[in-house]
Amino acid sequence: MKSLKIIGAVVIIIIVFGLIKMLFLSPKAETKPSGAPMAAAAATVTIFVVKARELNNNVFATGTILANEEVILAPEISGKIILLNINEGSEVRKGALLVKINDAEYQAQLKKMELQYKISDEKLARLKQLLAINGISQEEYDVAQNLTNSTKTDMDYTRAMIAKTEIRAPFNGIIGLKYVSEGSYINASTRIATIQQVNPVKIDFSVPEKYAGVLRKNDIITFTVADNNKKYNARVYAIEPRIDPATRTIQLRALADNSGKELFTGSFTKIDLPLHKIEHALMIPTEAIIPILKGKKIFVCKNGKAKEVVVETGTRTDEQIQITSGIAEGDSVITTGIMQLKEGMNLKILNSNNQ
Repeated sequence: MKSLKIIGAVVIIIIVFGLIKMLFLSPKAETKPSGAPMAAAAATVTIFVVKARELNNNVFATGTILANEEVILAPEISGKIILLNINEGSEVRKGALLVKINDAEYQAQLKKMELQYKISDEKLARLKQLLAINGISQEEYDVAQNLTNSTKTDMDYTRAMIAKTEIRAPFNGIIGLKYVSEGSYINASTRIATIQQVNPVKIDFSVPEKYAGVLRKNDIITFTVADNNKKYNARVYAIEPRIDPATRTIQLRALADNSGKELFTGSFTKIDLPLHKIEHALMIPTEAIIPILKGKKIFVCKNGKAKEVVVETGTRTDEQIQITSGIAEGDSVITTGIMQLKEGMNLKILNSNNQ
């Protein structure tokens, strides 16, 4: 019994000694206060040092080729076609007679009115002589004169209706496909054919509204069409005075020579519109841009730490984008590892990717 007490006392002494050694006699190098901060890890990044350079400010867009002039040939009155002078795909001159509608009824009415007018006019001349010697009253003369004038007005109306039985080419152009034949009965809703003026041709295209202030008439554009690498030139001659609220774009129209008949209306075009040169443009790689709720931001390196900067952008090229506000020449823009960055984070610069 006494030996068990001795053994228990020894065990207690050993435990107490171990605790004292662990708490007070452990080496300081092994002691780490629980509240001590850990060293912050540095992010490995690549930077781009901003340099000002001259920028050819080109806008790229898509457009459509339109005929310089185009109309759908349709009659103003109903009737049977007695002449159809349309050769599909052929050129016609302005004023050429293309369609004639039967006007026999109007011609007969005109002959009748011409005879009535001749008789009325002769009678008016005799009444004028009688009026001079007070042989008739002024009222009788005025009635005869009104009748003559009314007949003349009816003649003019009938001639106008006869003119409507003819459809003439409104300008020099090319006739398209016809949709009627000679002898057909047509009315105002009948489509006879189309006529287009394809030299020159128009190019319709739109650009973003931010370029509205630098667009000018007489700007020269370069464009290409599908399956053809040849470049064509056109001159901007009209700019829409309003911005489309749905697309936030402004529409332009240019004129291009087509004397070689190489350009077809309705074709899709790729357009290069050169604007004014920017002498001192600050360009950075597009991958450095981070979209945010109210714009765009980038990270720059300041004294070895990451700094968040909100920027405004301008012209974009294939690989770079212009920064118009937020940075200055000489700033170090971070281009890689940006998704892991936070404000004030330490940086380890791997290299600079300036070209």
